[in-house]
Amino acid sequence: MIVANPKPISEILDMIKDLKKILILGCKGCVTVCNVGGAKEVGILASTLKIARIKGGNPVDITERTLERQCDPEYIAQVKDIVHDFDGVISMACGVGPQFLSEAYPKQRFFPAVDTTFFGGAVQHGIWAERCAGCGTCIIHYFDGMCPIARCSKSLMNGPCGGSAGGKCEISKDVDCIWDMIVRKKMEQGRLDDLVRFKPSKDWRTARDGGPRRSIREELVI
Repeated sequence: MIVANPKPISEILDMIKDLKKILILGCKGCVTVCNVGGAKEVGILASTLKIARIKGGNPVDITERTLERQCDPEYIAQVKDIVHDFDGVISMACGVGPQFLSEAYPKQRFFPAVDTTFFGGAVQHGIWAERCAGCGTCIIHYFDGMCPIARCSKSLMNGPCGGSAGGKCEISKDVDCIWDMIVRKKMEQGRLDDLVRFKPSKDWRTARDGGPRRSIREELVI
């Protein structure tokens, strides 16, 4: 899933300092799962902003709404009748949300309430870790289901660097060396020779370096 972190309240307050009537839009997708932008967080942010603005002598009128998703036109359309009733809209979705909203409603102003960070999953309660770089051509089958592009600090695909020690990355003792994990799993399964077999070069044309990407499923296009 997409993992995000809440922006500092001070940053959001600065964004909306001149606005008197605001709509806060939550999302029931990924940001709800990581407890950043769901209905509960919308309520917390609304209360926090109201209190802060009252203390500053600049009260604000806030309306709360949470959409199923902010990355699909049909759900964004659900606010078409109200979106222009406000001075601005705060989106609590990932970075896709405010962009889709801005494209759908070009006359309105939109502000992000979260910082989108990575594709990952929960490793324990309240902790999410990066697992995918979204490079477009997955090759983790070469590495027993583990991704050296996203999980190696140098994105090395031909083995560990000289900086790893004791199974840890040189950048921090809290970061496991993914290549140590890959090699150990291969050894445990008696398949270490897999790593010396020829592998074709990765096709980077599908990665972000080629510009903004699109995914087209011809059988679904109407």
